Amino acid sequence: MNWNAAIRNFKNYQKLERGLAENSILAYERDLKKLQVWAEEKDIAPLKISFEDLLNFIHEICSEDMAARSQSRLISAIKTFYKFLVYEDLLQENPSKLLETPKLGRKLPDVLNEGEIENLINAIDLSLEGGERNRAIIETLYGCGLRVSELTHLRISDLFFEQELIRVIGKGNKERIVPINKMAIKRINIYRNEVRNFITIKKGNEDYLFLNRRGSKLSREFIFMFVKELAEKAQLRKKISPHSFRHSFASHLVNNGADIRIVQELLGHASIITTEIYTHLDNQKLVDAIHKFHPRNAG
Repeated sequence: MNWNAAIRNFKNYQKLERGLAENSILAYERDLKKLQVWAEEKDIAPLKISFEDLLNFIHEICSEDMAARSQSRLISAIKTFYKFLVYEDLLQENPSKLLETPKLGRKLPDVLNEGEIENLINAIDLSLEGGERNRAIIETLYGCGLRVSELTHLRISDLFFEQELIRVIGKGNKERIVPINKMAIKRINIYRNEVRNFITIKKGNEDYLFLNRRGSKLSREFIFMFVKELAEKAQLRKKISPHSFRHSFASHLVNNGADIRIVQELLGHASIITTEIYTHLDNQKLVDAIHKFHPRNAG
């Protein structure tokens, strides 16, 4: 089997059996193509490569100026690729098994406090076109902890307001049910009744909840630009994105005593490790206090 065939089969597996998003599959492919170019120059087939070959490749390509996170992603792609080949019985032994990824410090996400969220909401001019929709968007992002793509793909048929629930299609087309608070329900209903019902909707967009003035589903780019402009209008000094509302949703739940596994389910995290980062946010305040007030930190 040559490299092109092996990578093509791997992509099909990632898409059809693991249900990964297209962007994730393309990221895997980009990293594996680097290994392919290196191996083909040395006439090494994918099923003939050794652990030593992989080490040599990594040492060559992971130059000193290559970020640890990029190195980690590259090695992870290689390990996942060779696990697949073993799974398909194309290899008996996994040559990448002993590869180690560089240790990464987990970046604590920026979160907004309740006052900052109120300031952002109050900065939305409801008298302007799009005002009611944008208010509903912020309430939904913060109230449900959605990713941007989950928000833009939210459909009217996903709303179960009598049960105070919504259906969310997350990464890899995985479905989850998320509670929605009364304020978010109220703002969505106002948007639907006073704005959306009077929009001429383009064919194929009838079920999407949030629409632009031309009657089409909102883009991810619009949400990012809107949040950036809103932060400037509210004179917020923090650099935020739509994801900041998701981070704040999780942080506020954890800090107020919510079970970490419930938060994991609400966020749609495959691993509890991803969610546990929010348990460290309060600890950061303790670290900051030491840095600021302890005499041994001077100089």
